Amino acid sequence: MVYIHSWAEFQDAAEALYTRSPNTARYVVKWKSAEGKLVLKITDDATCIKFKTYSSIFLNRFEALNLSLIDKMQNRRKKPPKPMPEQLTPAVEYVPEAAAPPIPIQSAPTAGGVKKKKPKKKK
Repeated sequence: MVYIHSWAEFQDAAEALYTRSPNTARYVVKWKSAEGKLVLKITDDATCIKFKTYSSIFLNRFEALNLSLIDKMQNRRKKPPKPMPEQLTPAVEYVPEAAAPPIPIQSAPTAGGVKKKKPKKKK
């Protein structure tokens, strides 16, 4: 088992290992809360690579790697995005400011809320 210390190297190696042998590759995530340690492992029984960290900075990168591997594991092609219509019908009619009636301003209470109840005295 080889621990890779660089995240970029681990991500490239993990994706390459999965694309090389998708039928035998396994991906394992271990979280040890007592130690605050995250261990990622991917293996195809011939090669095993691991990455461990104690830093929470890697959580976004870990999520991106998971999404990338999930996309590959689904074995589906990504659908192209739907084209946007040329013109969208406006939901509200535009009225220039000069023609618009003034909006009355309502004053809000500066301090609001509920008064706290006084605790009952013990006898």
